[in-house]
Amino acid sequence: MSMSKSRIVTAVLGAVLLFAMTGCTSYYKVTDPTTGRTYYTTEVKTLDGGATRLEDSRSKTEVTIQNSQVEKITKDQYEAAMMASPTTKPM
Repeated sequence: MSMSKSRIVTAVLGAVLLFAMTGCTSYYKVTDPTTGRTYYTTEVKTLDGGATRLEDSRSKTEVTIQNSQVEKITKDQYEAAMMASPTTKPM
């Protein structure tokens, strides 16, 4: 393989790897209807019994919610939420 073909192959493989690493992330807005708190995460786990476990991207804490509302959101919505101050609904 010539040097230019080798560079092209390397560039294509690098682009594919970069796309695979960044293109597969999903973003979620998870709301606890009991408390009104909203959490943002990139991974949601459903536990036995139906509870939801996630790592809140703002506080970096693990949260378990018994009754949650999970909504898939865009990367732009997720990033905007990370810049905004957290809010909760009044009880």
